[in-house]
Amino acid sequence: MPFTEALAVLRAAAEETRLRILALLAEGELSVSDLTDILGQSQPRISRHLKLLVESGLIERHREGAWAFFRLREAAAGFVEPLIAALRHEAPPLSEDRARLDSVRAQRADAAQTFFARLAPKWDRLRSLHVPEATVEAAVLDALGDRPIRHVVDLGTGTGKMLALLAPRAGRATGLDSSHAMLSVARANLERAGLPRVDLRQGDLHAPPFGRAGFDLVVLHQVLHYLDDPARALREAARLVAPGGRLLVVDFAPHAQEHLRETQAHRRLGFAADQVTGWLVQAGLGRVESRDLAPDDGTEHPLTVTLWLAQDIAQDVAENLTQNAVSLRPAAPDERAVA
Repeated sequence: MPFTEALAVLRAAAEETRLRILALLAEGELSVSDLTDILGQSQPRISRHLKLLVESGLIERHREGAWAFFRLREAAAGFVEPLIAALRHEAPPLSEDRARLDSVRAQRADAAQTFFARLAPKWDRLRSLHVPEATVEAAVLDALGDRPIRHVVDLGTGTGKMLALLAPRAGRATGLDSSHAMLSVARANLERAGLPRVDLRQGDLHAPPFGRAGFDLVVLHQVLHYLDDPARALREAARLVAPGGRLLVVDFAPHAQEHLRETQAHRRLGFAADQVTGWLVQAGLGRVESRDLAPDDGTEHPLTVTLWLAQDIAQDVAENLTQNAVSLRPAAPDERAVA
């Protein structure tokens, strides 16, 4: 970090409340409301401190409906985290802040659980129609293999189930959902799983608020059947895949359970393997592999879960073009013949 930039960062952090805020954000993202409850200060005062920290580049802000959440800025984490780690967290005021943080998280988890309890019976009925979630999760891990994951994004993350499964294996993990209520559930679930540093964003997966080619793994888990235009969603998802990266789709195979349109708001009654494969190829991906997970327990109206895994092949195409260019290059004249 340049000297002048480091000096500005240190000046921004060298104030009691701002240093306490940085210590709290090292535990995960928090809202202005969370910070006012924890620190016992007015919202305008907390907002002023947050504005200074954002301007210094130490933290970043993102909107979630009417809410604003703050987190440590990734580029500054390497500078800030050693400073935070050197502080005595077992003594006041940091020990008191941590106790109040735990209380805020507990309240948030209770609120999320109340919301989720209203949805659980509906989802339980759906899960009874297909193989157990544990079987699906095992198949996802098997499909992805041991290849390192630098940055995964889960589009339509819902309760954060895929993030809880994949974040421990990834350098960074991000979830996107259009619903603030669902993000609250995901946030509580991930904190309970010991994964508070997962980045959760509110947004439309038809227009995800991320730059091109930023993720080496993009996931759409049980999302496509809710959409009017799944092909467009896959094109947008493919845009996020980094060179050589992968896109994983988990959804239902074609079925005739019309009641799911009414009871579960499904727009599509599953997808044929070649249909999704075709969309992925049209989106510029290749090496598409699919796998079906069908119930084998005699369920009266079984749903088959299908996994599709596709890979960005731009790098392969470039390498093939280079090899073809080399093979078509005219041979150099034989020097001995010239002599």
